[in-house]
Amino acid sequence: MRKAAAIPLSVLGLGIAGVGYASVIERNWFRLRRFDVPVLAPGQRPVRILQISDLHLTPRRRRLITWVRSLAALDPDLVVNTGDTLAHPDAVESYMYAVEPLLDRPGLFVYGSNDLYAPRPKNPARYLWRTSKGDSRQHVPNLPWTELGAAMREAGWLDMNNTTARLKVADLDVHVGGIHDSHIDRDRYDEIAGQAPVDADLRLGVMHSPEPRNMSRFAQDGYQLLLAGHTHGGQLCIPFYGALVTNCGIDRARVKGLSRHESSWLHVSAGLGTSPYAPARFACPPEATLLTLVPRRPVVPDDTSSRKVR
Repeated sequence: MRKAAAIPLSVLGLGIAGVGYASVIERNWFRLRRFDVPVLAPGQRPVRILQISDLHLTPRRRRLITWVRSLAALDPDLVVNTGDTLAHPDAVESYMYAVEPLLDRPGLFVYGSNDLYAPRPKNPARYLWRTSKGDSRQHVPNLPWTELGAAMREAGWLDMNNTTARLKVADLDVHVGGIHDSHIDRDRYDEIAGQAPVDADLRLGVMHSPEPRNMSRFAQDGYQLLLAGHTHGGQLCIPFYGALVTNCGIDRARVKGLSRHESSWLHVSAGLGTSPYAPARFACPPEATLLTLVPRRPVVPDDTSSRKVR
């Protein structure tokens, strides 16, 4: 009897240890991922884009705040925030302190649903068979998203929610198109639709949730690089298998990292935070990403057509 009882107790112990690891260790095990993206014309010098996403910040996340401040040492040429910055009514000041060392360089931002609507307790198992789209059931925003946007605009960062912009980033002339969050039906791609200017050195698309219908429209309009967040990389993953869910329309294989979508490059950030009501990550550490844009490989002409047939 004693031996039989020991098995469930050992399983319980492993479960407790796993929860402790996911909620205490990995949740605060911040990583910087790096990718080279070949989108520039031959001869152009590399340009660095720092992407941060999904902080879900509360004022007491001191380790996260300190780590974000340290990213200024990377000396990025452009900073892009792809949304879900807030998780508390008093978090705007904390966020602006976190990004303060980055505000002296160009920046862009879009909102996620959690910038508008405060998090609520939910059963996380629901994500196994459905997304959280429409779950807020809140019709009036109750987080200070307008204050958040005003603070970033005052610092010189561009609000890219359903709009386009042209800016100088290092040596590049950059055209940017951005949309609000499709997860709460605030995306309005029609307002930015149309061929992106071909004379721009870089055509950059920015969104919160990587919905394929919007990504395809960006690609068809000539955007070379698309940036998104929202997925948390699956947040709870299985080693050697990956994410169980994406919480949007994108497939599991592209839930985080650099990939292709039609003619465009796509980067989906696994993000830096979690909901206060699900403060755990497993096999998916929180992350920011440094994307180094480099020249495309020159096309080598195929001379086989000029060979004589003998």
